[in-house]
Amino acid sequence: QVQLVESGGGSVQPGGSLRLSCAASGRIFSINDMGWYRQAPGKQRELVATITSGSGTIYADSVKGRFTISRDNAKNTVNLQMNSLKPEDTAVYYCKLRTSAGFTYWGQGTQVTVSS
Repeated sequence: QVQLVESGGGSVQPGGSLRLSCAASGRIFSINDMGWYRQAPGKQRELVATITSGSGTIYADSVKGRFTISRDNAKNTVNLQMNSLKPEDTAVYYCKLRTSAGFTYWGQGTQVTVSS
């Protein structure tokens, strides 16, 4: 089994920054991609950013230019640097891992709150 543990969430003022990290552990043979999703109250969970094993990236239009996703393959870790945060970024952020065998795993989520 695979477990994902997120860290780095918290509360910041608009314009501030946070860095989220997600560490995967357990029986992992090959990771196809890892990413971050978020879910605000009353809304659907949405893609924030993903990164493939080949380091290709995909970003939601709403975060392009502000967020940067990166990974450390040796440590099975994915990070999300969030800059110029806005109140609308407030949500629970979830780490997602997909293996090359087709299995998907989710972290427990970490709260990000952006307010004055």
